[in-house]
Amino acid sequence: MTYKLYSYWRSSAAFRVRIALNLKGMDYQIIPVHLSKNGGDQLGEEYGKKNPNRLVPILEDGEKSIHQSLAIIEYLEEIQAEPALLPTLAIDRAWVRSVAMDIASDIHPINNLRVLRYLIKKLGISSEAKDEWYGHWIKVGLESVEKQLSLDPRVGRFAYGDQPGLIDVCLVPQLFNALSAKVDIKPYSTLMRIFDECMTLPAFIDASWEKQIDAEGLNPVAPPQK
Repeated sequence: MTYKLYSYWRSSAAFRVRIALNLKGMDYQIIPVHLSKNGGDQLGEEYGKKNPNRLVPILEDGEKSIHQSLAIIEYLEEIQAEPALLPTLAIDRAWVRSVAMDIASDIHPINNLRVLRYLIKKLGISSEAKDEWYGHWIKVGLESVEKQLSLDPRVGRFAYGDQPGLIDVCLVPQLFNALSAKVDIKPYSTLMRIFDECMTLPAFIDASWEKQIDAEGLNPVAPPQK
């Protein structure tokens, strides 16, 4: 079966789902949803019927659809257990989910496109102030994740052990954003080590910005450091 993924090339949430689908070797078709051109495809009536939140991604499985990236990834985990993106032990699954949510629920939403657009267009803040907002919250979030992963013995080649999983799926898109925004990533040596490991794998490479059918321009993200 081929799934349909409504995606935007720079969307972190869609990026996560692309990685998860690739890791599990599941066939899918990308349906591009441009978030900026012509006011944003997601704001159109047709897309609004699919997802009243007017966000990407949406995964269509036949006549059924799921929104919210982490819910989609959990669904993929339930219908195709291998390769697993979550650990076996309940306590470890909870830890992995908590770090993934630190990224997907605490860092990403307040730096999302619609938030930044609202800051400028509705609240009238300057581009410089918007960049300050962006940089502050991404640094606060990455500092927390760096501290957690640098101290936890469960971290291996990847964020949990030696196989990529849910944390890595969430971490890589967030670091793409940080690198694109020219955030100083030197303080996050553990995160960048994991990033470099992930970016040697086809599942991550093929999900990345420049590989998407709707990609625009060159990938501004630096290549792996090693």
